[in-house]
Amino acid sequence: MVRIPAILDCACLIGMERVGLLDLLPQLLDPIFAPPAVVGEFGSLPEWLTEQAPLDLGMVAALNLIVEQGEAEAIALAYEMKHRLILDDLKAREAAQRLGIAITGTVGLLLKAKQAGLIPALRPVLALLDENRFRISSALKAEALVLAGE
Repeated sequence: MVRIPAILDCACLIGMERVGLLDLLPQLLDPIFAPPAVVGEFGSLPEWLTEQAPLDLGMVAALNLIVEQGEAEAIALAYEMKHRLILDDLKAREAAQRLGIAITGTVGLLLKAKQAGLIPALRPVLALLDENRFRISSALKAEALVLAGE
């Protein structure tokens, strides 16, 4: 399986940690970066995660007018490094898409994990995320389950 370079936002880290699947990330992504605000919000720096600050603080400030600090830094860093951005927040995704950044969400990563045989089924993981207050729309759940063949 080919792992792709990526920038993480905090939602993915928190969600995967809550369901005990944080170690899936380095099996799907490599190298993995997160900006300082994301690392600070998450509260730790796993060995496979590299903290990297974005260089364009003007872009971060502009993005910060519409999204939170961690998302603004992650979007700016993904734009600078030309890496895929792992991001779930709708407003932040829209801002990133306007900049031409490739985006995958937490559910998309879980779908890739299922397709790669890293998890046996998607449905129980989505249920566990739901139990742990990780918000996923019904439409996204339904679409992901269809794509997973569940």
